[in-house]
Amino acid sequence: MDMFLLLLLEAASTVAPAQPMAQVRIDPQGIEQVWVPPGSFLMGSDEATIRELMALDPPRFVVGEFASEQPQHEVQVTTGYWIDRREVTNKTFQMFVGAGGYRDEDYWSEAGRDWLSKQTVGELPRPCLGNVPEHPVASVTWYEAEAYARWRGGRLPTEAEWEYAARGPTSPNYPWGNEFDAGRCNLAGSTGLKPVGSYLSGASWVGALDMAGNAMEWVQDWLGVYAAGAVTDPGGPASGKVKVEKGGWWGAPFIVARPAYRHFEDPPEYADAHIGFRVITP
Repeated sequence: MDMFLLLLLEAASTVAPAQPMAQVRIDPQGIEQVWVPPGSFLMGSDEATIRELMALDPPRFVVGEFASEQPQHEVQVTTGYWIDRREVTNKTFQMFVGAGGYRDEDYWSEAGRDWLSKQTVGELPRPCLGNVPEHPVASVTWYEAEAYARWRGGRLPTEAEWEYAARGPTSPNYPWGNEFDAGRCNLAGSTGLKPVGSYLSGASWVGALDMAGNAMEWVQDWLGVYAAGAVTDPGGPASGKVKVEKGGWWGAPFIVARPAYRHFEDPPEYADAHIGFRVITP
């Protein structure tokens, strides 16, 4: 048994007595993915959790978003999917660039093509913190992430799919369990990105890495309010102004590393050194 699986089992033991073994594959582009089986979980945060978090004197910007995590509600995910084990890196994003991804309109949505038409293609993607090959690709817009995902034959995960891959049926506060552990993620006190997969002990229940910290991640959905009751395969509002980002980022306070946290401020044309993404495929 390799070291990754040993650490995964150790992390899983803090969440529930039994967790599935990671199912891993390599997709046609050579990207490692893990399988997320269908199932259900509790999405968002309940009132008791919010009260506990408020007692920790969280930053004002976090307090302002607690309401958007409520009501906690059951989500049924009816179809399994493969999700990237790690965040997309500068190295793997360059495969898309080299394949003409910025010039092939088939990979771009109508809104994405409109955004792209206003850019100088030869200057994309934007330089970001040295573009270290094994660091998460950051400073890419939601439109660029969407186009890359289509090139991969997939798409960005919905918010529910992302959160389910991070939390699983037991719905812990963090990918590894209910208590924050700074040694399992690149987060509080960090001064920059780190190579993807540097924190094997921070793996989620399916073996996905860096779902807390390193780069925050674009997901498919527009930001919206939650339904009052149980829902099946939710996809977010049909339109909006801000795309949800999940998972916290390097240097952020630990509370934003909770998978329930919903970052709230960035439209799809925005980009900075804190935001990356990962892809799901059937």
